[in-house]
Amino acid sequence: MPEKKTHFGLDFATFTRIIDELHDEIIVYDNDYKIVYVNKACQRHYGYTQQEMIGKHFSHFVGDHGCWDCSVLPTVYKLKKPVKEQQVTHLGVDIFTIATPLFDEKGNVEFVPMSVRDDFHEAHIQRLSDIKNTYESPREKLRENLVFRSESMKRLIALADQVSDLVSPCLLLGESGCGKSLLAKYIHENSPRRDKPFVVVNCASIPPSLFESELFGHKKGAFTGATTDKMGLFAKAEGGTLFLDEISELPLLMQAKLLHVVQEKEYRPVGGTTSVKADVKLLAATNRNLFSMVQGGAFREDLYYRLNVFELVLPSLRNRMEDLLPLANYFLNHFGKVYGRTKRFSQDAIDIMMRYDWRGNVRELSHTIERLMVITEGEVIEPRHLPSSVYEINLCERGQTSNSLDRALENVERKMLLGAYEKLQSTRKVAAALNISQSRASRLLRKYKKINQ
Repeated sequence: MPEKKTHFGLDFATFTRIIDELHDEIIVYDNDYKIVYVNKACQRHYGYTQQEMIGKHFSHFVGDHGCWDCSVLPTVYKLKKPVKEQQVTHLGVDIFTIATPLFDEKGNVEFVPMSVRDDFHEAHIQRLSDIKNTYESPREKLRENLVFRSESMKRLIALADQVSDLVSPCLLLGESGCGKSLLAKYIHENSPRRDKPFVVVNCASIPPSLFESELFGHKKGAFTGATTDKMGLFAKAEGGTLFLDEISELPLLMQAKLLHVVQEKEYRPVGGTTSVKADVKLLAATNRNLFSMVQGGAFREDLYYRLNVFELVLPSLRNRMEDLLPLANYFLNHFGKVYGRTKRFSQDAIDIMMRYDWRGNVRELSHTIERLMVITEGEVIEPRHLPSSVYEINLCERGQTSNSLDRALENVERKMLLGAYEKLQSTRKVAAALNISQSRASRLLRKYKKINQ
């Protein structure tokens, strides 16, 4: 049975495919707050795929980690009038939404279609937040900087919320690049000390001979070159939070002095004769195994237990891959603003990124997407644009065989070649784009697709 045509002579599947490729987001709710349709732009705005959003209730995307900073839909149902609103998504995208209710024969709201556009600024808009007269708490605003969907991160943030009100030290553990500094900032901003300084010191960047002066300050004449009094980092963080990153690099002598501050809540500047009280919350972080360092004599056991009153372990990105898509789109939008460009991922590119181990964690993902934003021509990031390292697959951890590696690599090679040829329509241009010889490009294209050269 032939598919029914629209008024424009297009079948429904073709019409939907056209709407799916629009740059602006189109989203439609029914009369029970359920999403009946959304196009592919939702992935760029919220980090959810169409399949994850269509059929879901509105309540699934609101709350502590909702999609928007100020929701439009309830007001449309309440007022039964069109509403327009500037918003910020949890991925950091500035959007402008126009929602228009459609009514049934009895005058009840039947559907609410919305048009959502990026980076729209309009003068003299009455904001929905003014209509509702509601304001976000500092904690709700801070969650916008923490992009996650995984249960492991939800549990971690719940623990961070609990320790943020405590004055006791906290130790943040995790691989390099997984977000320890961001979590430290989150804890500070959620604490009663949020209006006081947040001071960061990278213990690996300070020469051992300068540690004491940097942390505790010094008095004029304390040593050669000390021509004036100097305020230390503890004094700068007074009343606030001092974040000691890479605490494992702290020299043993300074470990003893730091232990005294933690125990006695006081320190003495270099060359000083009196102690100074320290009202500072200490956060420390490392990507090394401090307990093993204690056993090996490289880190003081008493300091370890003093700092490790509360321990928060950040999971690696490869162990929370459900966070990759929202994080990738967050960075895509962030660097899009920095460089004034708009791009999106193809599904093939996403599939490859999901199979990569991301040993550099969120930092590696951020650097990769910044590079893609700069070097990719056109709006769509395809597999051929990804760094070669992304195709490396850790088979041991994934339990795959060597045969699956051959198939995976061949699949990537096929997608890159065919994708490049579809766009460039020339073996010479394909060879140049993929940095291979034209003869090799021709041979591989013949292998994957019958092409008359």
